Amino acid sequence: MPRSTLRCASVAGALCLTATTATATSADAQTPAHARHQGSHRSKGFPDGGKVGVSAKRLNVLAGSRATVSGRVRAAGPLTAALQIKRHARWITLDRDRTDGGGRYLLRHRVRRTLSAPARVHLSDGSARRLGRLNVYRTSYASWYGPGLYGNRLGCGGTLTAGRLGVAHKSLPCGAKVTLRHGGRVVRVPVIDRGPYVGGREFDLTAATAQRLHFHGHGAIQVAN
Repeated sequence: MPRSTLRCASVAGALCLTATTATATSADAQTPAHARHQGSHRSKGFPDGGKVGVSAKRLNVLAGSRATVSGRVRAAGPLTAALQIKRHARWITLDRDRTDGGGRYLLRHRVRRTLSAPARVHLSDGSARRLGRLNVYRTSYASWYGPGLYGNRLGCGGTLTAGRLGVAHKSLPCGAKVTLRHGGRVVRVPVIDRGPYVGGREFDLTAATAQRLHFHGHGAIQVAN
């Protein structure tokens, strides 16, 4: 029996409904206009023994929006700070700023395409601070599956279990990582299965993945990969 038929029979038909049209509302507002350097009243955000302080960062954005990082550095004189992401084993610079007399910097870059990559602030003297990941999302449509299918073989190998994290996709390589965001929650999981086979849906989340995101039924979700 086809996998899609099993799913429809096992989840009380919830995944066989026609996809509804949904409008995704980004939790990220546009960055307000402000001076290049921000005031010193904000937290310096220095790690223990670190040189690069981060007071604010905005690294989960929709495609076309602006990623920003601001802070201060401990240095006797001006330095150049750079916002960088790691792609294909290389660090790529998105923006640069010269620190002012108080060591403050502000880095910002409008990202046009979706991506999920490690990010850092790198100084001209070689110092650096990791920031986590820069995630640039697009809106996609998804559903979830699991109950009644546990123990079934997955399209990428292995079996589906109640705690298995991952997604099904028709064409992304098995093992490829995707970053999903819903309601302010973010999870990064691999492609482990093939599907979904219901029109209008690009991803099928395992039940464990859906629970992490508090995602229910089917609808819009933000994806970076």
